[in-house]
Amino acid sequence: MNSSPEPALQVHNLGVTFRDASGVVHALHDLSFSLPPNGFVSLIGPSGSGKSTLLKVVAGLVPPTHGSVRFSPDHSKIGMVFQKANLMPWRRVIDNISLPLELKGLPREDIHAQAQELIRLVGLEGFENAYPRDLSGGMAQRVAIARSLMQDPDILLLDEPFGALDALTRERMGDELLYIWQARRKTVLLVTHSIPEAIYLSDQVLALSSRPGSIVLDLPVHLPRPRTPEMRYSEIFSELTHTLRDTLHEDNGLVQ
Repeated sequence: MNSSPEPALQVHNLGVTFRDASGVVHALHDLSFSLPPNGFVSLIGPSGSGKSTLLKVVAGLVPPTHGSVRFSPDHSKIGMVFQKANLMPWRRVIDNISLPLELKGLPREDIHAQAQELIRLVGLEGFENAYPRDLSGGMAQRVAIARSLMQDPDILLLDEPFGALDALTRERMGDELLYIWQARRKTVLLVTHSIPEAIYLSDQVLALSSRPGSIVLDLPVHLPRPRTPEMRYSEIFSELTHTLRDTLHEDNGLVQ
């Protein structure tokens, strides 16, 4: 009898409290969930519900106040992409992507070969020598994703990577992200404010309440893969959208 694979990540009874200029902030309360290996899970909820805080806890940038975050032995390397690409303006595309391995002191020829492979993967061939000022917002985010993949992470954390893009570019970038995910099969945890984006990209959507953030809905997304744009108009997509929107509206969240 086959047993279920060990989760890549387990979050148990997680709570985060911190102090800022306005006083004590209760950001997260009693969160428990797991990420399956190679799964794609989205976090959605109103602004201030602790989504970005949760990613920072998983990345080890913010300590939990209580509870735990545990990784399986095979899923302990983390990569993170933020809403802003945060590229170094004086470095070319290939040099921005190469930076993580340069810092590790790997041979230049090995770094260059891996960077070129990722440039092909994210569709930036011909832009290897371009500077960030010459890139569109979507192209800059492709560089940021490639830079994160350069470290070969087991889990990829994406904090609203397409939030600053226009609607059409955002949809196109979603399709490109799925292509990259299919090619590399990383475990992905994505923060988004877009209900259609969460459903279209994910195997599972976790809806968070208003602050302090807690999970109010764990929604499986049983859409076949590979995903296609036509699925956005299907009956099941519409049903999932209504379920997620109704849950968030009940919590008075402001989502699109």
